[in-house]
Amino acid sequence: MVSPSIFLQMEQGKLGQSYDFATVIEAIPWNQNGLITAIAQDIHTKDVLMLAWVNRDALVETLTTKQVCYWSRSHQRLWRKGESSGHRQQLIEARLDCDGDSILFLVEQTGAACHTYRPTCFYIGLANKQVTILTEPML
Repeated sequence: MVSPSIFLQMEQGKLGQSYDFATVIEAIPWNQNGLITAIAQDIHTKDVLMLAWVNRDALVETLTTKQVCYWSRSHQRLWRKGESSGHRQQLIEARLDCDGDSILFLVEQTGAACHTYRPTCFYIGLANKQVTILTEPML
């Protein structure tokens, strides 16, 4: 395993400075199941669409094809967003957080992001002693 010190080095990085892709991917602190969290955000509206998981294969596929691919923990397989629904996410940009344990996908969303056909998975509002549905399905 590569030391996560690459992330410490990048803290001191200058604008536009580059690092070796393989070194950074190897230094990601994948969890015991080989996963990290991935947040999808709409590039235009800035809405947070969903949170899911990626493994190394899903991340490389996403970066290569520009179609977002996740790891389905329930089905134990790669999950190509929209493969059955047609509600796809085209990758515009990918970013790692400062310590490499979460990734942000900036995407163009086609259709609903949520399996409930809502535009975002974050449609349940929480307030003091109140829970409210915030969006309608996109039927």
